[in-house]
Amino acid sequence: MPKAARYDDVAGFYAAGWPDDVDDPASVRLLDLLGPLAGRRVLDVACGHGRTSRALARRGAAVVGVDLSSALVERAREAERESPLGIRYVHADATEPGTLDAIEPSGVGAFDAVVCAFGLSDIDDLEGAAATAARGLRPGGVFACSLLHPCFPGGQGVSGSWPGDAGYHAEGWWRADGERSTLRRQVGANHRTLSTYLNTLRRHGLWLDEMDEPEPAREWAATRPDAARFPVFLVMRCVRRSRAQPAISA
Repeated sequence: MPKAARYDDVAGFYAAGWPDDVDDPASVRLLDLLGPLAGRRVLDVACGHGRTSRALARRGAAVVGVDLSSALVERAREAERESPLGIRYVHADATEPGTLDAIEPSGVGAFDAVVCAFGLSDIDDLEGAAATAARGLRPGGVFACSLLHPCFPGGQGVSGSWPGDAGYHAEGWWRADGERSTLRRQVGANHRTLSTYLNTLRRHGLWLDEMDEPEPAREWAATRPDAARFPVFLVMRCVRRSRAQPAISA
């Protein structure tokens, strides 16, 4: 069985604070980067209570969601029972080598896309997560993710991406202390440099294809003008290269 998850203790708070209206700029851009979803098989890593999974399914995707938190997976399953969209939710550690076989019997290359919405900084083992995403994708498949921008320094009452008493290169898990950073004060986050993210993904055959830094919503920026001066979100799309594909086209 998967180990206990930090989100188990805050499942109610998280589900109430991040409902199904995926109209925030980062989520909108994430879905845009995936392109048409009808008929595509998608794995949602760190699916939580199923917010992004349901958005994907409503766009026609066949979705499997996986999360380490049993409490959040149960909330996702409850939502599926109440309003069925054909989503299958799996309680598992997506960073473990054998998890993909448990998620999907067809295993390697079973998915057209893998998505991770604001989950990479919650995952302690980035190498393991990237390996699972790469193994699950068919060649040419897409890995798309959103996260708090690794270069975000924060602002008044808003914690940045790294500890306030350290610097950008101080990688590791830490717990935010900004009064407005309500979720990360409870569950913490892993800070990694942008180069760490990109190099890790590339090592596993996930090559950056497009990235964006969407501006935060006007309402958010209006109450946090100092923080909004800097890039807040990062959204990336990577393409799964086969070993036979050259890294650079001639």
